[in-house]
Amino acid sequence: MADYEGEKRRAAEAAVAFVRDGMTLGLGTGSTATYAIRRIGERIRREGLKLRAVPSSERSRALAEAEGIPLVTFAEVKRLDLTIDGADEVDPAFRMIKGGGGALLRERVVASASEQVIIACDSRKKVATLGAFPLPVEVMPFAWPLVQEQLAKRGGRLELRRDAAGQPFITDGQHVILDWHLGRIEDPERLSQQIRRLPGVVDHGLFLGYPNVVIFGHEDRVETFNATPGDRLL
Repeated sequence: MADYEGEKRRAAEAAVAFVRDGMTLGLGTGSTATYAIRRIGERIRREGLKLRAVPSSERSRALAEAEGIPLVTFAEVKRLDLTIDGADEVDPAFRMIKGGGGALLRERVVASASEQVIIACDSRKKVATLGAFPLPVEVMPFAWPLVQEQLAKRGGRLELRRDAAGQPFITDGQHVILDWHLGRIEDPERLSQQIRRLPGVVDHGLFLGYPNVVIFGHEDRVETFNATPGDRLL
C-alpha cells in the first residue's frame, strides 16, 4: 500500500529546498502545504533564515505562527518571491484543480502575486485529464442555488460542500463551495471562462498557467518538472 503521506512530505521538503534567506514567501493550504510550512519553520530555527510570509488561509496562518514564521500582509508587500502550495490534480499541460482545502480564492491571489510558484503533490495527483477530482466553485451564499442550477445544465453532479457538523462549509471569505463532479474536463480554458461569466461566482478551482515547478513525491524519490509555456509533463 502506497504511503501517500510520505510522498507528500518528500515533495514538500523538496519544494522548501528552493527557499533562500531573505525571501518573502506565499504559504499554501492543505495537507502537503502543512508539511512545507513545518519544514520552513524547522529551517528558520536551524539555519536562522530571515523570511517573511503571506498565508493563503487562516489555517495556514495559525500553523505559520506556531512555527515562528514572521507574517506580513499585502498592505506591506506587493510581490512574493516564491509560493509553495499543493494541488488536487495536475494534467500533462500543468493545468491544475485546486481548492480541496477550501482556500482556492486566497490561493489564487497569493499565486498571482508570486514571482515563482512551486506545486508539491503526491504521485496520485498526476493525471491524464482533469476532472476525476470534483471541481470546487466558490460562490456567494446569496447566489448558490442559482449558480448550481446553471452549472447543472452543463452536466455532472453538484454538491454543496459541508463541514464536519453537516453545515455548509464557509470559506475564509465567507462564501460557500459547490463541488462539481464532472468526470472529465476536456477543455479547461473554455470551462473556466464559462464559469466566470455566471453572476454570483467568486472563483473556481481551475488553475491554468500558474506553476513554474511541479514536484511529485514517490515512495523513494521525487520527480521535479519545470513548467514553462508549451511544456508538457511526461
